[in-house]
Amino acid sequence: MMKAYRELSENELLALKEDLNKQYEEAKAKGLKLDMSRGKPSPSQLDMERDFLEIIRSDTNLKTSSGVDCRNYGLLDGIPEAKKLMADMIGVSEDMIIVFGNSSLNIMYDTVARSMLFGVLGSTPWCKLDKVKFLCPVPGYDRHFAITEQFGIEMINIPMTCDGPDMDLVEKYVNEDPAVKGIWCVPKYSNPQGYTYSDETVRRFAALKPAAEDFRIYWDNAYAIHDLYEDRSDQLLEILGECEKMGNADMVYEFVSTSKVTFPGSGISALASSKANLDSIKNTMTIQTIGPDKLNQLRHVLYFKDIDGMKAHMMKHAAIMRPKFEAIEEVLLRELDGLEIGSWTKPNGGYFISFEAMEGCAKEIVSRCKDAGVVLTGAGATYPYKNDPKDSNIRIAPTFPSEEELSIATDLFVLCVKLVSVEKLLQNK
Repeated sequence: MMKAYRELSENELLALKEDLNKQYEEAKAKGLKLDMSRGKPSPSQLDMERDFLEIIRSDTNLKTSSGVDCRNYGLLDGIPEAKKLMADMIGVSEDMIIVFGNSSLNIMYDTVARSMLFGVLGSTPWCKLDKVKFLCPVPGYDRHFAITEQFGIEMINIPMTCDGPDMDLVEKYVNEDPAVKGIWCVPKYSNPQGYTYSDETVRRFAALKPAAEDFRIYWDNAYAIHDLYEDRSDQLLEILGECEKMGNADMVYEFVSTSKVTFPGSGISALASSKANLDSIKNTMTIQTIGPDKLNQLRHVLYFKDIDGMKAHMMKHAAIMRPKFEAIEEVLLRELDGLEIGSWTKPNGGYFISFEAMEGCAKEIVSRCKDAGVVLTGAGATYPYKNDPKDSNIRIAPTFPSEEELSIATDLFVLCVKLVSVEKLLQNK
């Protein structure tokens, strides 16, 4: 085991800094141009499913089982076959589903906007309230925080644990403060840590007693079937059923999509909720839209046939992604284990690895990587207002680069972690 950097003398740290600086200048001279900033499927994943484009042809039967022509208007809430497919992704019944277009983020944005403008099930529209607050498990998904920030909603940090958000804090805020109207959640393979909420956490969510009647859990089940390992996938308790048991049937909006199942820009998405919530949403939708792309919904149904076909397809994705996650973990373990300058998660699925650097080092590490040609997600992005109070969290997105590019990028990353950590320790001497 390597000696922890904190145990090194000042002279040892200075000598180490000189050596690391030399390695860093050599890395910069290579002129790298690599992007690991977003969790995107790689070209090889997209090439794997090119046959998806061939599903609908001029001779394809374009009618649903109920006889509706998918080329025409109709079925505002989605074709029955697509509703069943999306329902099966998250373990609910199809009558709890509305199928939308290609982006679940779009549904989330519209759901917040609808609450701002029209209220929730007859409650006061949020835009007419003095204060609206959202709970934000951190580190978390930057695009969630961007939505609530744009609408001027006050965001409150809730620390994450390996079992999910700190539920003592969640219960305190939700049950005592009527200004708290929602909480963002990525309950399976959370972004960026890859944690899955425990059964106890889900049950505590279901048992909340909100001070606000219009409080909602925004349950973004983005990685519902995005397992890396067939033999050790995480299991998530189905929250809508748990809420119904507790008399809180209306408390959840659940979101899901095929954005990282088929082509991210051409998938389908869905919202699952109670009948009362869905009826209210559909009332607005009748004004907002004629309906989403039913041909694309049909394409997904014909391609996968059922949830088993979809899960088999996801194992093909996993076969491409898994070696990348394992390669990064191997480098982090080999280069950083025992140095006490960083820790990282080892998820069983999802799209990210979360790295915790020494306090006060994340921005500088990301900056050094960028200067040497490797772009990472901006430090602070995983916190509301892009403000990580400890300046320590870095989101690593392994999926898009090739394995060769990933190896080069990870070597540079650990070099920057070492260099910035040594400089920080010397500052503190």
